[in-house]
Amino acid sequence: MGFQDLDVSERLLIARRGTAYFAQRLAELSDEQLSEPTGLAGWSRRHLVAHVGYNAAALCRLLDWAASGVQTPMYASAEQRGREIAEGATLSAAALRNLFDHTVARLDEKWRTLPASAWDAQVRTAQGRTVPASETAWMRTREVWIHAVDLGNGGRFGDFPDIVLESLLTDIVGMWRRKDLGAGLIVTVDGGEPVAVQPDSPPVGKVSGPLAAVVRWAAGRGTVGMSIDGDLQAPPRWL
Repeated sequence: MGFQDLDVSERLLIARRGTAYFAQRLAELSDEQLSEPTGLAGWSRRHLVAHVGYNAAALCRLLDWAASGVQTPMYASAEQRGREIAEGATLSAAALRNLFDHTVARLDEKWRTLPASAWDAQVRTAQGRTVPASETAWMRTREVWIHAVDLGNGGRFGDFPDIVLESLLTDIVGMWRRKDLGAGLIVTVDGGEPVAVQPDSPPVGKVSGPLAAVVRWAAGRGTVGMSIDGDLQAPPRWL
């Protein structure tokens, strides 16, 4: 069973757990530490917190779309999204923390009050995919759990629920396949069967290890606790 096989209420619970996990990591950082760099190129923790906050606001727009039928894109443009994050990173520490708290509360309210009939309404993601409004639960889950690790102060993929890890790996491999990436790559999670990313390609390299370690590598967050055979230190680009 994957994340999307769960009832919407269960999906939202996991998203909220991820939000709480991110909030805990954020609360442990001093205001001064917010200005320190992350492993994401060009982004400080300030940029990361602004991104997570504005992502919640963007998902609120999709839920408004689902509820009203009036098209409301996540972002006006990629440029607007980037500018919003850059400007958000210049906020005071108190304002940045408030941005996170306020947008989390708004998103939670939108989820709680969305009419039952609107969960299946079709909306469009920033990547141009048409999905039901219920997809916002997974979109948020992915953001908060992964970016809690990106804060770099103790978050671990090993803390994620297994269903999040499994769904992330399915998501990432699916993205590689759609973009025709990962030719010859074999992925094996301990206790599972080897999976060829591009089944028709001859094998050129293998990665294997515990689920959390494989997902960490696939998401581009390092090679801790896994085995790599072949020239595969960096995974295919995911996003």
